Amino acid sequence: MTMLLVTTPPGREGDAILELEWALGKIRVKGTEWKGVLLAETPLSKEDALNRLRNFATQAIQRVVSIEKLVPARWEEIEEAAMRLAEKMDGTFAVRAKVRGNKKLSQRELEINLGSLIVEHFGLPVNLSDPDYTLVIEVLGKRAGLGVLKRGEAIRFEVVE
Repeated sequence: MTMLLVTTPPGREGDAILELEWALGKIRVKGTEWKGVLLAETPLSKEDALNRLRNFATQAIQRVVSIEKLVPARWEEIEEAAMRLAEKMDGTFAVRAKVRGNKKLSQRELEINLGSLIVEHFGLPVNLSDPDYTLVIEVLGKRAGLGVLKRGEAIRFEVVE
């Protein structure tokens, strides 16, 4: 089962859900408390789902991130999950975080502190402009989704609002 965090312009969630169904076939999509943010689950592999979406002519989907772990949005839980995911990385990396609805966590602190821990534990070099791997942290209130994207796996579309 592959979990995806999908963003869309606020008010276009219904269009994005239809597009996800057309592109991926069987899919379960849930809205979140944040306008324009959806969580989707598909039985497709991560690679297959991302390839299908990358080649889909979308009108509503802005960004797609694969999520490998969903944990409570507490520093200890995020750190533990991030370190487990970092074991898969074997090249340059960057940490990118987006915090929604959680005043206890800071996007900047997550990026800097997790990046420092990964350098310390694994000795991987940081490359913020063109990393081999990007550790993504998406905080949605009391939950945090984490995933590792290889270069080129991040999907962004220009959507006219």
